[in-house]
Amino acid sequence: MRINTIIFAAGLLASVLGIPAGAAGAAGTPAENTPRNFRLSQNLMYEKCMACHTRSYNLPFYANIPGIQDIIKKDYRDGLRALDLSEEFSPASPLPEKVNESTLAKLEWVTLNYTMPPAKFAMVHWGSRLTEKERKDILEWVRITRARYYATGTASADMANEPLQPLPESIPVNFPKAELGKRLFEDKRLSADDTVACVTCHAHDKAGTDNLRFSKGIREQLGNINAPTAYNAVFHIRQFWDGRAADLQEQAAGPPLNPVEMGYKDWEQIIAKLADDKTFTSDFKAEYPDGWSQKSITDAIAEYEKLLLTPNSRFDKWLQGKNYILNNEEKAGYRRFKAYRCASCHVGKAVGGQSFEYMDLKKNYFADRGSPLESDIGLKGFTKKDADLHKFKVPSLRNVELTWPYLHDGTAATLAETVRIMGVYLAGIEVPQKDRRLIVAFLRTLTGEHHGQPLGGKAVAN
Repeated sequence: MRINTIIFAAGLLASVLGIPAGAAGAAGTPAENTPRNFRLSQNLMYEKCMACHTRSYNLPFYANIPGIQDIIKKDYRDGLRALDLSEEFSPASPLPEKVNESTLAKLEWVTLNYTMPPAKFAMVHWGSRLTEKERKDILEWVRITRARYYATGTASADMANEPLQPLPESIPVNFPKAELGKRLFEDKRLSADDTVACVTCHAHDKAGTDNLRFSKGIREQLGNINAPTAYNAVFHIRQFWDGRAADLQEQAAGPPLNPVEMGYKDWEQIIAKLADDKTFTSDFKAEYPDGWSQKSITDAIAEYEKLLLTPNSRFDKWLQGKNYILNNEEKAGYRRFKAYRCASCHVGKAVGGQSFEYMDLKKNYFADRGSPLESDIGLKGFTKKDADLHKFKVPSLRNVELTWPYLHDGTAATLAETVRIMGVYLAGIEVPQKDRRLIVAFLRTLTGEHHGQPLGGKAVAN
């Protein structure tokens, strides 16, 4: 592959956040059993993205030239921070058909907005810009993949390819087990001193949160990270801000043994306490014949959480074809939301929860905020990888006007302030006040219903 073609790889995905290109590496071969357009876009992905957005790379020969080496290495590092495909793709293997939903949205954004490659790169590397045919192929690939794997099938025809999708009304649930899970979710006996239940921090009348910066556990102990909403969490790729739980069942196993939250030493203590309740034990064995165990308890709670969906927001109804339901300001806010690339990470039916991103991508948020927290480590706390420092799961924006305060550290008290912070530290942009106001107007349309009733909670002030 020619050097210009290899280096151009950085232009495509690094430009997601306006990052210049740098390094080079190997490429693979796409699968052959897919539509022609899909295969063409896969080829483009390998030629012009993969080489510089995976950790299997070889720097070009001129990377060792004094004065250039540091620039190229920094550009490569910044490109990986913008989007690291190392775990999702192997440069030596075919590109999988089911690409991460956030990755699709990022590819779509840079293609639609002609930001690949960055202008200063294209000035040096003639012919590196995508042709209109290549742009069309990428966008069609995104559309096909979104329709196959992520669309909920309830949007109107003209909204079916939006990066945000309507929430489904329901998903398959074992209702008898879910009923047991509800009882456990609201049972304070899951805490060592009988003072804290799951619902304490994920309250139904507060949109699945507690509206506190840090939640209170047993003995009034405070945690050091903001409790995310439990609503719609079933759609997230992993659970917790640092992704340490693979699914809802694994997540449910964490708080009971956390010394700050529920305070048990082991599951045997929990099981012994629940076993004293003969009626509950009898009901539980009707669905779980083997009785109480960590596995059965967490399975029931996870089954219940599948019911914590909040469809039928005004935005959902707008996506479904009711154009009149949003006013002009709210529609303009959605357009701004997409224009500022918010929909590249806050994507899909959950409007988030599909990727992990750096909180200090463009500027050092943690230095500016001060007062370090143990939770600031982010994904690195789970993976132990230095590259994951300050990386957090993107939160869902569903019902966001009710789930204040915001960010992993709970420091943002309003939506407008949160939008400002996201602009500065993740996009490198000072979002004008007028645009912040429009985006907030859109965000307030994401409040849904639960079991056909308005979701409980108090809307944050402007």
